[in-house]
Amino acid sequence: MPGKVSITSTPSPLLVPGKQDFFIYRKMTILDSEKPDMQTDAIHKALANPMRRQILAWLREPHVHFSGQEHMLGAGVCAGLIDARTGLAQSTVSAHLAALQRAGLITGHKVGQWIYYKRNEDTIKAFLDHLNQGL
Repeated sequence: MPGKVSITSTPSPLLVPGKQDFFIYRKMTILDSEKPDMQTDAIHKALANPMRRQILAWLREPHVHFSGQEHMLGAGVCAGLIDARTGLAQSTVSAHLAALQRAGLITGHKVGQWIYYKRNEDTIKAFLDHLNQGL
């Protein structure tokens, strides 16, 4: 649940004819709706690219889109299979995966020379909750 932080500033005089010592206090309420580990701007930036959104969609159902993987899909999808599915240069796909990982939308772990990626469902859910509450 988002927390609330209230800040009251120092009084500022308001000139009202016939009234002395009339002060107004400006009160600001700041919604602390973001979890510290969720980087909303990085997520928005990562999701701004259609290929990154497509990669996330593929990783939602890896058994459908990456059924040719030899290893169990529970550990994630090999970066090489993601490269092959996109049809883009390996360096481009690597940059897309890095942006998704920086945003916390996917996690990667290395096994030997291969890196396996899967969705970070906790961050995705927290981001969607944030959007539903904040907008």
